[in-house]
Amino acid sequence: MTSGTRDEWQEWRGWRAAAQDALYAPGGFYRRAEGPAGHFRTSVHASPLFARAVARLLCRVDEALARPAVLDFVDMAAGRGELAGGVLAALPADVAARTRVCAVEIAERPAELDPRIEWLAEPPRGTTGLLFANEWLDNVPLEVAEVDAAGVARLVRVREDGSERLGEPVDGAQARWLERWWPLPGEEGLRAEIGLPRDEAWAAAVATLGRGLAVAVDYAHTADTRPPFGTLTGFREGRETTPVPDGSCDITAHVALDACALPGGRVLPQCEALRTLGVTGARPPLTLASTDPAAYVRALASAGEAAELTAPGGLGDFGWLVQPVGVEDPF
Repeated sequence: MTSGTRDEWQEWRGWRAAAQDALYAPGGFYRRAEGPAGHFRTSVHASPLFARAVARLLCRVDEALARPAVLDFVDMAAGRGELAGGVLAALPADVAARTRVCAVEIAERPAELDPRIEWLAEPPRGTTGLLFANEWLDNVPLEVAEVDAAGVARLVRVREDGSERLGEPVDGAQARWLERWWPLPGEEGLRAEIGLPRDEAWAAAVATLGRGLAVAVDYAHTADTRPPFGTLTGFREGRETTPVPDGSCDITAHVALDACALPGGRVLPQCEALRTLGVTGARPPLTLASTDPAAYVRALASAGEAAELTAPGGLGDFGWLVQPVGVEDPF
């Protein structure tokens, strides 16, 4: 462990504790009035096609469950309820009548939210249906490790202004996680994000589901594509920025979805998942332009939105972790 007085050392914390306070403590980033949409654009904000696709997935789960009397849709890290509201609006009337929609979020309930949507701080237990977590796990805080000059992986300590220094060697369960999921060669400066808290958070969320499907959607990497210097970064007002744990910006890191997966789960790219759910990006036929110009313009705009949601190098590269619980995989 690096030297320093006790008072000085107390200023330096692991990234997990620092990000937890910066994002979720009173006055933290995710408690601010503007919400996530004020700082970055997710698939939910890119197009209503995303919510419609999730509604189609919920209908598939409904069929797999033999149309239960109460069908649950749980929106984890719901932001300001945009996805929950979009899914509810897109459901067929007979399905919507049986659906209980729960938005899970630490922020206060938005005043304009559809009154049919329950607003909860934790996911309800024993649900039957679809639990959907869009860009949740990337904001579950975790520790960062960096290799020192002697080839030893050490925890990175950070102050509120974003300055860093190396702390104690990684050991215990965190060291075992690195060895299994993100082994670090002994080259100075290489970094990794220790995803153990995300594995545990995902397992706890899935455990609330009695029967149905759990899906986590996030920027992700797998064992054969781990980035050598990690992915920890910040976002503020639509721009990527240096991660500073003072509550002024989002703090995020890509997710090792393969490590999160429980038995029976699998990861597929968003482009594949959305195409399976009817989001193709196909251009409308030119003949429509002469027979119904307004419809052609609408269809062309929809195709552009679909293309953004499925584009390689962009949103299409998101990973979907699909975890069936007591049902067949609806994909």
